[in-house]
Amino acid sequence: MRYAVLGTGIVGRTLAARLDGLGHPVVIGTRSPEATLGRAEYAEWQEVHPRVGLAGFAEAAREGGTLVNATGGRSGLAALSAAEPADLDGKVLLDVANPLDFAGGFPPLLDPVNDDSLGELLQRTFPRLRVVKTLNTMNCRIMVDPTLVPGPHHVFLSGEDADAKRSARTLLHAFGWEDPNILDLGGIETSRGTEMLLPAWLRLMTTLGHTDFNFHIQGA
Repeated sequence: MRYAVLGTGIVGRTLAARLDGLGHPVVIGTRSPEATLGRAEYAEWQEVHPRVGLAGFAEAAREGGTLVNATGGRSGLAALSAAEPADLDGKVLLDVANPLDFAGGFPPLLDPVNDDSLGELLQRTFPRLRVVKTLNTMNCRIMVDPTLVPGPHHVFLSGEDADAKRSARTLLHAFGWEDPNILDLGGIETSRGTEMLLPAWLRLMTTLGHTDFNFHIQGA
């Protein structure tokens, strides 16, 4: 499977590196490839991962068989809007992002929240995509290596399409997640709940002083 990871930040780079390590062709999507390569941090990362491609959002969406939204806040809407509608038709979008709004400083607010979610907004705006919300409740290092947290802990799935969820589950298995630790919450509206875990996650990060933790649902 060829993956297109939208977003060049630490989350996007971590996911792209893991997918590349698993032998999948990967392209990272960005607004401006030239500007991205002009950033020392990204250029150094690219040297270590020469097989990972870099392209504009439209080209990345066209090349990817499965898409991953690893952008910040609502930026995924703009990234996907750059694509031709035919290049999104029927594809799975793994949405690992959260609608964090830092306009008022830290801690950020969520926008949307309560009666809507980023997962729902993406599915509603791009109905040809099959959106699966997952991996958005943990640090990106744990996304791709759950053994970093000792003992059982959970990752969640939200989405409307059963086949898309099976595809997401297969990838989670490849990352090291076992079936008992993957909780399918139901439709895409359930991503409201997982996105609303982020304020608690940020407070826990501040209290603990690190990000190597995750949520475990006792009795699951």
